[in-house]
Amino acid sequence: MIVGAGQIVHHATDPALPGPIELAAEALRHASLDSGSTGLLRSADTIAAVAPVSRPYPDLGALVAAHLAITPKRTIQSVRFGGDAPQRLLNLLAQSIANGESEIALLVGAEAVASGNAASKRGIVVDWPVQAEHAAPTQLVGSDRGPNSDMETAAGLWGPVYFYALMETALRARLGLGVDAHRRRISALWSRLSEVAAHNPYAWQPVAHSTEDLLEISPGNRRVSSPYTKLLVANLAVDQGAALILCSAAAADAAAVPRDRWVFPHGGATATDEWHVTERADMGASPAIRAAGSAALAAAGIGIDDVAHIDLYSCFPVAVQAAAEAFGLPIDDPGRSLSLTGGLTFGGGPGNNYSTHAIATATGLLREQPDSYGLTTALGWYMTKHGVGVYSARPPHRLFRAVEVDPEPARRETAPDYTGPGTVEAYTVAYRKNRDRGDEPEAAVVSVLNPDGARILVRARDTETIAACTEADPLGARADITAPDRLALS
Repeated sequence: MIVGAGQIVHHATDPALPGPIELAAEALRHASLDSGSTGLLRSADTIAAVAPVSRPYPDLGALVAAHLAITPKRTIQSVRFGGDAPQRLLNLLAQSIANGESEIALLVGAEAVASGNAASKRGIVVDWPVQAEHAAPTQLVGSDRGPNSDMETAAGLWGPVYFYALMETALRARLGLGVDAHRRRISALWSRLSEVAAHNPYAWQPVAHSTEDLLEISPGNRRVSSPYTKLLVANLAVDQGAALILCSAAAADAAAVPRDRWVFPHGGATATDEWHVTERADMGASPAIRAAGSAALAAAGIGIDDVAHIDLYSCFPVAVQAAAEAFGLPIDDPGRSLSLTGGLTFGGGPGNNYSTHAIATATGLLREQPDSYGLTTALGWYMTKHGVGVYSARPPHRLFRAVEVDPEPARRETAPDYTGPGTVEAYTVAYRKNRDRGDEPEAAVVSVLNPDGARILVRARDTETIAACTEADPLGARADITAPDRLALS
């Protein structure tokens, strides 16, 4: 069970510039205090760390353990990139405890991007420890496969903000919504998340924004990649840490952890969608979330209607909508929010570690309502790697068992070298920041389906295509592809 949960948020206005090691260690201290037992950190046999991006460390857990003067026998770390890491690590630790291979395990992660950015602006070098390149954890967890196909890279889809925007438009096409109606839909969704963040003491931006605020284009909410503005995307520039302490019932009793601190993992499942987004049948859906969610709920012996507290990984609106669709959840239920923290824009997006914050928040809520259930999701790359966990303060009916499930195949062929006619399936316009004019369109990325149903990406920089994608809505229009960077829309 989880017996301790700790979170920390540090705003870079503070003259101190802590690194991920200090923030992670402080989060573990908070988790120790939260457990009501002071000896759990010293007695831990395992420490698992979510890989940080603000300062890459090959074995963060070892550095955090040294900082805390504890000596776990085993260190585990996730691969370099992947927001699915917290759930995968928790599954591994819980399974090790259930198998009798571990008694007390620590899960921790932290980011210090805000401090790193503040140091750069001040022209100073942060004094964060350096770890030898040959250092390695006892175990490395996850897949570090690159996220892009050659066609996707050639189209300039090199980062989440561009790829998720394209996926968002694919979802809009399937929903049959116009540009304005869809922008209002996702702005209202993000407004509801901001209201959650406003009441979260560990949120990076604890400020509620109205739907109208988020619809307005302004210097503080410039266009990034249509339909996304700055306040609709994940915010990596944070200083945040979160940690969990897991142990067996015997270890908890031996450490005199009060039983009202116990929260049990009832189900934990992971799944992977078709790896390259453009090879998925529907770029705006996730069979893997559906499969992992069904498996985690089945392990808990409940349905989604039995879950009171839900946190769907909320890096970009399409991710929340796709997950809600997979679970059969409305996105605007006034009685049940889809976020416990405020999401990665307002709650904060600490690299790979967001879901540890979600689980820590769920832990507190489940203690307050011990007969209720909570569900959190985790996500890596472009809605590619997924994890789902179900939790309750109510003891489970059976021993924890982590599962990896395979979603039903949902693949589409691609035709990178195709020229000829097709139909516009999705598009996004990438904007660059302009100091004088706020933002200006840089290129349009258009996804086209040819008559055989194969997908082709075109990155166009000509003014005609950009105008067609900014002044009108070319979804469903005919497209004649004449070159990898040229098409005519009609």
